[in-house]
Amino acid sequence: MKVIDVFKQYFEAECVFGGVLRRGASVCLTATSEEGNIRYEVSVSFFPHEDETDFRIPGDAFASVCLHDARGRRSRKKESAYLADIRDIADAVSAGIGGAVFWDKPLIEARYG
Repeated sequence: MKVIDVFKQYFEAECVFGGVLRRGASVCLTATSEEGNIRYEVSVSFFPHEDETDFRIPGDAFASVCLHDARGRRSRKKESAYLADIRDIADAVSAGIGGAVFWDKPLIEARYG
């Protein structure tokens, strides 16, 4: 199995989950390929971010959605389309657990794989 974060970036955010205020979020578009199948998934993970160096991600305030899961291989065309819509997709996923990502307040530069 090969797992690649096509896109990953951290943002300021807000979410109360498990009674804990989360002030940061990791947003990812991940491609997983295995035995001739490709899966694309958008995930959002909220974390406390108590100071500038706090990037610990507890794993409990997590939500994701599968965008594509079928035979095939990575496609730049599909990835570009998913990246164009990633904010809307991540907002919908985040709302499901009561969170919000502040897109205009990135904590790190975007990483592309």
